[in-house]
Amino acid sequence: MTAYLDNSATTKPCIECADAVANMLLNNWGNPSSLHNLGINAMKEIITARSVIADSLSVSSEEIIFTSGGTEANNLALFGAVKARKRLGKRIVTTAVEHESVLQSAQELEKQGFEVIYLKPDATGNITKEQLFDVVNKETILVSMMYINNEVGTIMPVDALKRAVKKADSPALIHIDCVQAYGKVSINAKKLGADLISVSAHKIHGPKGIGALYINKEANLTDQNFAQSFGGEQEKRIRPGTESSPLIAGFSAAVRALSNINEQKKLINGLNIYAREQLSKIDGIRFNNNENASPYIINIYIPTFMRSQTILQELSSNYNVYVSNGSACAKGKKSHVLNAMGLDGETIDKSIRISFCRYNTKEEIDLFVNAIKDLIKNHPLEKI
Repeated sequence: MTAYLDNSATTKPCIECADAVANMLLNNWGNPSSLHNLGINAMKEIITARSVIADSLSVSSEEIIFTSGGTEANNLALFGAVKARKRLGKRIVTTAVEHESVLQSAQELEKQGFEVIYLKPDATGNITKEQLFDVVNKETILVSMMYINNEVGTIMPVDALKRAVKKADSPALIHIDCVQAYGKVSINAKKLGADLISVSAHKIHGPKGIGALYINKEANLTDQNFAQSFGGEQEKRIRPGTESSPLIAGFSAAVRALSNINEQKKLINGLNIYAREQLSKIDGIRFNNNENASPYIINIYIPTFMRSQTILQELSSNYNVYVSNGSACAKGKKSHVLNAMGLDGETIDKSIRISFCRYNTKEEIDLFVNAIKDLIKNHPLEKI
């Protein structure tokens, strides 16, 4: 038996996704830009998929641009928004716990002369609405915030973004990174007041290499603001080049295969509570996030002399348990999220993330918990 509990890094593609990708590769492989039947049929799949993604965000199809994933969507959003609003101010507001694709984009914009405010969380990863209201002003041209943090599951105050911008009489565009929230909570772009939303397929049992960016047509943003490459008419010239119709179809199939959000949340809540109960019985275990976080993610400190990377290798090699020590995109670097939360070096060095999906079971949690017990017994903290 194996226990795959690293679903915030990626999810196993569902059968519906795999079938859709295979069908496009084998039976519907025409270039979507070609004007013969093979091309037209491929384009029909893209049109359908665009509508499926749009419906999932309660927006119109023309507001959806397909990307290579969440990272590209975030990059397009930040650089496009700033390009569109640069004559109106210099301030960008984000948080210190964003995904690297947002943080590194923000850092690059700082080098270009923009002022970036990084809101810092408390010890459990929370950021308050008051912090947001304090820093958004008339010079703010972009506010970028993730909906759910990918390492500790904090649910960010995205519902306050529009109010903060309005109160400050700010020209700011609002970007929400919904990569960890998509398919897990109900997302209505208009109700959130979002101008830009990033989503990714491989976090919802879809294929890797495909995501989407929502661009609010009412924000009056031109396609030229977002174009990073040139040479074709595809995706409104924002992303020229032949569309990956197999991945797009797989993305669409994964969205259509999503469980009812409320029913799924009930299932995940049960797994989360069970995991916390079992882990709480182990001496020395500490939770780095609280019960108010997304139930899909638990972050814990392991009381052993080993560092997190070694813990992951031990769990994988000896117990068939798969977890992570933070964002997969960080490639093993120390967690900037736990650091921003003010946790001490030892806690950061020895913390791991468990993340659930609808296919996980209590038996997998039992396997994980027993592996942790065994690991601590064989590699106690006292050996430091």
